[in-house]
Amino acid sequence: MAIQKLYAGVKLRETRTRAGLTQKDFAARLGVSLPYLNQMENNNRPVSTNVVLALASEFRLDVTELSSGDGERLVSDLREALADPIFAGKTPPVADLRLTASNAPGLAHAFLALHQSYRQVHERLASLDEALGREDARAMPSPWEEVRDFFHYCDNYIDAVDRAAEHFATREGTGNDTRATAATALERAGVTVVFEDDDRLRAYYPARKTLHLSARAAPETQTFQMLLQVALTQQDALLEATLDLARFHSAAARDIAKIGLANYFAGAALLPYGRFLQKAQDCRHDLEVLAGHFGASIEQVAHRLSTLQRPGAKGVPFFFVRVDQAGTITKRHSATRLQFARFGGACPLWNVHRAFETPGRFLRQLAETPDGVRYISLARDISKPAGRFGAPVRRYAISLGCEVRHAAALVYADGMDVTRSDAFEPIGISCRICERRDCHQRSVPPLERQLVVDPHLRDTLPYRVE
Repeated sequence: MAIQKLYAGVKLRETRTRAGLTQKDFAARLGVSLPYLNQMENNNRPVSTNVVLALASEFRLDVTELSSGDGERLVSDLREALADPIFAGKTPPVADLRLTASNAPGLAHAFLALHQSYRQVHERLASLDEALGREDARAMPSPWEEVRDFFHYCDNYIDAVDRAAEHFATREGTGNDTRATAATALERAGVTVVFEDDDRLRAYYPARKTLHLSARAAPETQTFQMLLQVALTQQDALLEATLDLARFHSAAARDIAKIGLANYFAGAALLPYGRFLQKAQDCRHDLEVLAGHFGASIEQVAHRLSTLQRPGAKGVPFFFVRVDQAGTITKRHSATRLQFARFGGACPLWNVHRAFETPGRFLRQLAETPDGVRYISLARDISKPAGRFGAPVRRYAISLGCEVRHAAALVYADGMDVTRSDAFEPIGISCRICERRDCHQRSVPPLERQLVVDPHLRDTLPYRVE
């Protein structure tokens, strides 16, 4: 596989601006000429090895940040948006999308917001909604989607909240019992915790300062809900300050995001960054060992592994996704080059869909995406019973994975031959942007390829992709 050149013009400009330097002074600190720096900042030239070393030594920059950020996410999201039939025949090549994501990320985000507004207006018209007769029928982003994209483009890591949660869970004298720490914190805040036989996981009554938790819920779920209440009770100023910086378009989006940040605090307190990262490395990311050690669920552990993106102390870059039984993605995050579809479901060839057929078991898969990147993927079903007869059981499947170059750090790679090309199954992202020509599970034609329809020939598909 060819080594990719590193273009990081946006990150270079951010570093220079943060340091308050002119281009001339910045070039001198990096040991390059002014024209050379100008070319790198405009992505006309890749960042050289000497410049990377200078950034690390002169500016204490975590060099892994040079290849992270919005680039791959933006390219993936742009390709999916441009796969909309409205753009038929007008799709720019991927090379142009990469240039846009690198040189004009603000324009790319604006285009995605515009396309999202178009989708919502189109859906309103298609469903004969009464929106046209309402005064508030403006083309605004869906609050849920706006919050999802906020976490998506923050790399699913909120540094201030993460560090506050870690401080709460590991401060001197609290020990390793996070549940007891949460109970003590709530007691000091005057909050009474009551466990009752109820379907509701959590109900807080501010006037009485009483937190009611379901006695039927799993212990790790109860602990998580206690920590969430700690976040809402004791970390309100921090959550509000973070929301101010996000500048959401609606009060609904802000309210959803606040719950999301409180959930983030709870997960980061249950699995504090430094302690969790060290244990994950020690046990080679064995989800069951981590769940038992921290008193967490398999899903909580898998999700937390995908958030270990603290500058200077990053973990293995994982992707994490949760899908329902219809194949719809309900949670998604990727610190890898693999980016998930913003709308709809995941590739049917991915092992996450087979997890429903083998409850309670981990499924392993070696997979290769159309761009030639290879991954090791782990999938498992997750059942969430309500704790009483007749109550509906929520069933999901989760998948956690990383690029195969990190296989040695995963206990799940043991016994798998990652050197054989034919061991990797071909998977994609979305049929409309997947360029594979011979996929037997294709649902719609790829937008960027020509089709040949032969009335005298019928193979797996009723057309041939050129």
